[in-house]
Order: sequence, then C-alpha cells, then structure tokens
Amino acid sequence: MTNNLTPQTPAEGILKRNDWGYSKLYNVPCSCGGDNCHHDVWIEAEDTGVTVTTYTQQKSKWWSLNRFQIIWTLLTKGYIEYEASITMTEQQTLNYAETLKSAIVDVKKFKEDHAKSV
Repeated sequence: MTNNLTPQTPAEGILKRNDWGYSKLYNVPCSCGGDNCHHDVWIEAEDTGVTVTTYTQQKSKWWSLNRFQIIWTLLTKGYIEYEASITMTEQQTLNYAETLKSAIVDVKKFKEDHAKSV
C-alpha cells in the first residue's frame, strides 16, 4: 500500500457534473471501465442539514434470466432485487473521500450565507 497519496485537484475518477451552490452532483466511474456500474453522488444542503445520496442505474440481462421466475417474484413481492458495486483505485478512493468532505463544507457554507442575505 502506498502511503504517499494525496488528494488531487482535479481529482482522478471523480467528475463534477453540476454545481448549484446548495447542491453538487458528481459522477464516479468504476475503475473496470464499464459504464454499467458507475454511480452519481448528490451532496445537498437542506433545511435539516447536509445530505449525501448515491444513485446507480441497474440493468439486467432479461433474456438470459428465468423470465417466469422474475415475473412471479415481481407479482408476489412487488420488486426485483439487483446488486450494484463499484471498484475504485486507491487514488480514486482518496479523491472520493476528499471530494465529499469539500462538497459538504461548500454546500453548507452556501446555504448559511444565502440564509443570512435573505
């Protein structure tokens, strides 16, 4: 394990998609290179505090699965379970953590400054 890693700016493996001041959106690709396992991260300053939400878009190989079993599960449970994972390099993981810390501070400060000016 390399101990001399430091957070990067711009950060490898973290893509800032948008910034609305009180809310920031990042895209985090999987280091496998596939586009089916990336996730989006929203950091938002709300009245109740700062929230961090991650989203992934799940896909299935419907044609290769037992369709009748899936339909039965959907009818009886009301949902189908899928699993998503993301693999990050050590540098990307460090950048991810630092981006979260920085974004939380930024949106919280923006929200507080905006509340004072109103």
